Amino acid sequence: MTRTPAENDHLPIYEDLVRERGDVVAEAQMAAAHTQNQAAELLSDEDAAHWNRQQGPPPRPQAG
Repeated sequence: MTRTPAENDHLPIYEDLVRERGDVVAEAQMAAAHTQNQAAELLSDEDAAHWNRQQGPPPRPQAG
């Protein structure tokens, strides 16, 4: 049985966990983006440009 996109949008167990414990996935994404930005600042301009070309832009945290 395949779920439709509308069914996948409502995940009560996940929503309950987010309410109880916070959105760990979003926090991890923000921490990863922050760490990548710090690393880029610490590297020389040339190294940072090379890193960004290889890694692409950091993930954007999802509003939720």
